[in-house]
Amino acid sequence: MSIQEKSRAIMARQYQEVKKRQQSMLMRSAQELGLPEEMSHYWNPIQGKIDQDTRTLYGSSHAGMS
Repeated sequence: MSIQEKSRAIMARQYQEVKKRQQSMLMRSAQELGLPEEMSHYWNPIQGKIDQDTRTLYGSSHAGMS
């Protein structure tokens, strides 16, 4: 696997992780507020790119969970 293929795989994995985290948080919020479950399926990247604010909020952090 070349460096380019590895970097593409890492970026794709990070994209999916951010998407899953955002949808998970939206689902929890929707359940708490009594909104329909369809609200959690919202995903609106622009041309396949994740907004930097969204990446910061929902991206992985280096803090460990205990």
